[in-house]
Amino acid sequence: MPMSNEVFRFETGAGTDTGCLRDHNEDSFLSHPEWGLWVVADGMGGHSAGDFASQSITHEMQSIGVPGSADDLQARFIERLTRAHDRIATHAEALGGRTVGATVVGLLAFDAQFSCVWSGDSRIYLLRDGVLSQQTRDHTEVRELLEAGTITPEQARDWPRKNVITRAIGVSEVPDCDVMSGEIRLGDTFLLCSDGLTEHLEDGELATMLAGPDAQAVCNSLITETLARGARDNVTAIVVRAHAADPVDVQDHGY
Repeated sequence: MPMSNEVFRFETGAGTDTGCLRDHNEDSFLSHPEWGLWVVADGMGGHSAGDFASQSITHEMQSIGVPGSADDLQARFIERLTRAHDRIATHAEALGGRTVGATVVGLLAFDAQFSCVWSGDSRIYLLRDGVLSQQTRDHTEVRELLEAGTITPEQARDWPRKNVITRAIGVSEVPDCDVMSGEIRLGDTFLLCSDGLTEHLEDGELATMLAGPDAQAVCNSLITETLARGARDNVTAIVVRAHAADPVDVQDHGY
């Protein structure tokens, strides 16, 4: 659904699927182009836990409203993420102290500025002028080992603990997120996704598929291809493309 801010009109496609092996979906997503907000959350903790965690995040974001500035939007996002964090922690206590949480990625856009806010291993990519770049940095054990030089990229592919995350909402004292910001350019295409998608699709494939002309069709294709490859986890994707804002409709009042 295309919506506008003062500079860009954002075309958005979104979807989620339980996958081929799981019996329920612990992913949640939210898309509000009119607020400049898109969110993917991937829960952990099983029935009545992981889905509760991810849905708590998207539920709290529903009240974010129209921001007054990029800083205001980010502040609103963090405030609601903290509320969700507290809800998740309380729910975990009620379940006897189980580990309950959710990864999260949020794309925030105000005029020509964007920010990525994340915790965990869900990702945001940017396709710009045909070049794909990952905007987020996975909060995972295997990423830390790679950056320390302890293991090689080849070893990382089959590392037995490659899915162990080091951050998530609801499992620490306070939400532990990273933030990066940049400037939006005409034609930029963003992908927000849970790790159920990136487990099966390589960056080169993502770049090719994201170049498609229709955001919802691209999103559908990403999920369909993941399912075709066995989709061992839930899979969620949001595709956001920046177009020029529609011209203001100035009516002739006969003055």
